[in-house]
Amino acid sequence: MPGTTTRTFDVVVIGAGPVGENVADRTTAAGLDTVIIESELIGGECSYWACDPSKALLRPALLHSDLRGVPGLERAADQALDTAAVFKHRDAMASEWDDSSQVEWLNQAGISLIRGHGRLAGPKEVTVTTPEGDVLLVTARHAVAVCTGTSAALPPLPDLDALRPWTSREATSAKAAPARLAVLGAGVVAAEMATAWQALGSQVTLIAREPGLLPRVEDFAAELVTERLRESGVEFRFDSGIAAAARRGGSAGSDSEFDAGSDSSSDSGEVHITLVDGTELVVDELLLATGRAPRTEDIGLETVGLKPGDWLATDDMFTVDEVAGEWLYAVGDVNRRALFTHQGKYQARIAGAVIAARAHRRPLDIRRWSRFVGTADRAAVPQVVFTDPEIASVGLTTAEAERTGQVVDVVDYEIGRVAGAVQYRTDYRGHARLVIDRRRQTVVGATFAGPGVAELLHSATIAIAGEVPVERLWHAVPAFPTISEVWLRLLETYRDSAAATL
Repeated sequence: MPGTTTRTFDVVVIGAGPVGENVADRTTAAGLDTVIIESELIGGECSYWACDPSKALLRPALLHSDLRGVPGLERAADQALDTAAVFKHRDAMASEWDDSSQVEWLNQAGISLIRGHGRLAGPKEVTVTTPEGDVLLVTARHAVAVCTGTSAALPPLPDLDALRPWTSREATSAKAAPARLAVLGAGVVAAEMATAWQALGSQVTLIAREPGLLPRVEDFAAELVTERLRESGVEFRFDSGIAAAARRGGSAGSDSEFDAGSDSSSDSGEVHITLVDGTELVVDELLLATGRAPRTEDIGLETVGLKPGDWLATDDMFTVDEVAGEWLYAVGDVNRRALFTHQGKYQARIAGAVIAARAHRRPLDIRRWSRFVGTADRAAVPQVVFTDPEIASVGLTTAEAERTGQVVDVVDYEIGRVAGAVQYRTDYRGHARLVIDRRRQTVVGATFAGPGVAELLHSATIAIAGEVPVERLWHAVPAFPTISEVWLRLLETYRDSAAATL
C-alpha cells in the first residue's frame, strides 16, 4: 500500500501553468513558503498546447499572406510554406514538450514542487497522489490557490473515444497536415486553427451552428476574416452542425490525451460526418473547437462544500465566494472572469499580493483594489485573434453596448487609408472602430481588424483602463508613417460628427 506523508507550507498552489507560477512567484517573493502541485508539464496549457505552439503555427502563415502585398516579394508568396521548418519552430516554441527549464526556474525562485494530482481534502488541506502511487497530505498555513485552468469542452457526440477527434491539443501539436480537416466551431480556436492548417496544406471545412464566424467580435472584423479564409480555400457550413460522426478503418491510435507531437499522417482511418441537414462529409481529422470547461471535476471541491466540475466564482481579491475564511483562491481561467493567459497572470499578481498581505496582517484598501481589478478584468480586457487579418479588441463591442443600454457613439475608419498601412502592404484591407461613452467622452471599446493591428491594442487598453478623455487623446501624437495614425483619423472623424462635443 502506498505510504502517506504530511507536509506543511504557508501557501499551496494547485496547477503550475503561467497563472499558478505567478501566484507562487509573488507569495514566495513576499517571504511565504510556497509549494506548487502539478500532474502534467510545468508551464501548463499555454506553453505546450495553446498560446506558444499555436502562434508558432500561425505567424508563418500570416507573414506568407502579407508577402503578396509587398512590392518585390510577391513571387516569394507563390512558394508553398516549408511545413517541416514551421513544425520545427513550433516544437522549439513548445520546448519539445520538455519542462526541465521550467523546473529549473522554480528552483531558482525558491518554489517547492510536488508532481502529482492534487485534490482538496478539507479547509487548507490538499492530498497529492504522486506518479509512483504515494499519497501526500499537504496543509497550508494561510492559503490554497486553485489554478487548474480549463480543458476542451466536447459536444455530446456518441462514441467519442472511437471517433478520436482532435481537440486544441492535437491541433497545435500534430506533426503533419491532414489532407482534409473538418473544424466544428465558430470561435477563436476554430478560426485560428482553420487559418493555420489551410496555410499548412490541409483542405479545411468549417462547420458551425452559428450564422457566421467569431460571433463575439464586431461584425466587420468577423466578415474580413471570413472573406480571407474563403479566398484561401476554406469551405464553410454555417447554420449547421454534426448529427453523427464515426471513424472507419485505420489503427486504434493513441489513447493518450497528452500525445504531444502526434503524427496525423499515420493510418488512423477516415472520419465520416453527417451534418444536421443530411449532407455527408469524409475527412481525415475532425477538430472539436466547441469551447472550454473548468478543470475542477476531480479536485475535491465537494470537501469544501462546492460542486465538482463548476466554475469557481470569486470576489475581486480572487477569494472563492462560497467558502468562508479567506483561505481558498481561484485564479485564472477557472474563475471564468476572463479566459486569457494575460488576464490570468494579472489576476495571479493581484492574488499573490493579497495572500501575502493577509498572511503578514497588512491592511488592504479593498475598495480601491476592487475598482482597479474590476476595470482590468471586465471593462478593459484585451484580446488578439491571430487570424488573417488579425483582430485586436478591448472593451465593449457595439452590440454589447446596446445590450447593456449604454449611450455611446460609434466611430469608424478604414485603416487602408492611412499611409502607414499602405507601407505595410499595398492592398491593405482593414477597419477600425471606437466605441465612445457619450456622457463621459471616454473610449469604452476599440476593435482593429487588419494586418499588423495587434500592436495597436495596448494604446487602446490604456485609453480605456485609464479612462482618458477624448480631448486628452488628441495630444497623444502618433508617429508617421505608421498604422497607429489611425488613432488620429478616428478622432478627426469623431470631431466632425454631429454627436461630438469637442
